[in-house]
Amino acid sequence: MSEELLINISPMESRVAVLDNGILGEIYIERHHKLGLVGNIYLGTVVRVLPGMQAAFVDIGQSRTAFLHVNDMQREPRPVAETKPKAGEDSTKGKNKDTDKDSAILEASTDGRDFAPPMVSTQSTEIIPASKTLIQHRLHESQRILVQVTKDQLGSKGARLTTNISLPSRYLVYLPSSEHIGISQRIDGEEERTRLKTELSSLMQTVNLKGGLIARTAAERVPVDKLEEDIYYLLQLWRTICARRQEINHHQSSELIYQELSLPLRSIRDLVHADTEKVIIDNTQVYEQVRYFAKEFVPFVYDRIVHYTAEQSLFDVNRVEDDLRDALKRRVDLKSGGYLIIDQTEAMTTIDVNTGSFVGGRSLEDTVYKTNLEATHAIARQLRLRNLGGIIILDFIDMLEQQHKDDVLESLQSQLAQDYAKTKITQVSELGLVEMTRKRTRESLGQQLCEPCSTCQGRGFVKTAETVCFEIFREIMRCARTYNSPKKFTVVAHAAVIDLLLTSESDTVADLEYLLGRVITFDVENLYTQEQYDIVLD
Repeated sequence: MSEELLINISPMESRVAVLDNGILGEIYIERHHKLGLVGNIYLGTVVRVLPGMQAAFVDIGQSRTAFLHVNDMQREPRPVAETKPKAGEDSTKGKNKDTDKDSAILEASTDGRDFAPPMVSTQSTEIIPASKTLIQHRLHESQRILVQVTKDQLGSKGARLTTNISLPSRYLVYLPSSEHIGISQRIDGEEERTRLKTELSSLMQTVNLKGGLIARTAAERVPVDKLEEDIYYLLQLWRTICARRQEINHHQSSELIYQELSLPLRSIRDLVHADTEKVIIDNTQVYEQVRYFAKEFVPFVYDRIVHYTAEQSLFDVNRVEDDLRDALKRRVDLKSGGYLIIDQTEAMTTIDVNTGSFVGGRSLEDTVYKTNLEATHAIARQLRLRNLGGIIILDFIDMLEQQHKDDVLESLQSQLAQDYAKTKITQVSELGLVEMTRKRTRESLGQQLCEPCSTCQGRGFVKTAETVCFEIFREIMRCARTYNSPKKFTVVAHAAVIDLLLTSESDTVADLEYLLGRVITFDVENLYTQEQYDIVLD
């Protein structure tokens, strides 16, 4: 499978599109006035501790206080280690080359953020006893703590925090307060997993590194010298964070200690791999930044970076804009004639599979089976493209044969194996439903680009003109009983409602005028929605 990265830069936003065999697979959007928070490290202040929820709200300088649950706090924090240079080696080696330049670019983040840094008190580093597991024994209001964002603000919810800091590089993730050495689950070979674990353990002893490491998927078959460079870089980065924390003015309620990479650089670090054929960038300045970053940290992709200079938009040439518009639609058409209906709610996302115009050939069971198989490919793509997370219910068309159910589930699992986000799938139920979860760390595409409809308030439908007419009749009768003085009622409403009142409902209006002994007139207000109306008493 060939893959390309398209990086589109404008004064308002940065966008990165991942094309799989020329088809849009993923889209990342970062608004320059509203940068994502995931991966950022803050020195925050506890503003409220809730024993009943075993959680705390922490001020990190955002519009909403962030949420920290007791399960996201490490049990036994440890201070960072001092490294000792190897024999015959200059004491400055191990600090990343051109540290000042690198630190200006490399304020990194990570995909997996379930690990940890030490908590810091207002005066000094404070070791919290593991026996004190209740949050009210571990935190108090006004306490300063070092936290990392694991989830961006979603809707009305503040950001999700952890005290388990994790610092990523190209090949590794450093866990300052853990002793765990882990290997990415996407690295399958047992021999390669053993090699990485052995070499990382040896390197940690050599540099006297205290903490834990995780080998990312990109570390597969990477030579030991590259891993060693990553370790030295991560250690220097952690030292910089610790030094920055000590410099913070204690009178400040919150402070950003460490910021994530910009989207273009983050995409080079996290998204490129051996199958990436090209990285195409349409901005000269970002092109130079990416080339410098790639040369230092991802050299194999350096020669694949291309500067796009044509007049036509990069995303238009590759049909990304069209695919992006389609990704906001409720209906997704399948090549066979079937289709998906995708509905995203507060609690969950539902995806309904339908045969549509596909009539198949041999039998109804065969038609349903083929439609469901095709749907698994479309579902996996839409989950990635729309970045749908949380609980997801898949409503496949009912199948009778168990083998067909197994094949559909196996196909779905195979397609989701390419997804960077962690997923969990249940078996196909008797009703043809599959329950699954997908890890969510940022807003979905729809939440990022859209807002609830101002007309229907996000319901997806409005009252019919007929329903509004009947409401108006009831309101007029209510006003007539309440107020005796009005001689005339004036109805101000949307054009469609007024039109119905003057045509289909004109007899009802005449009967109402006779019953009340009052005149009813009508005015059209084009600024009103179909549900809006006013009754003016004259």
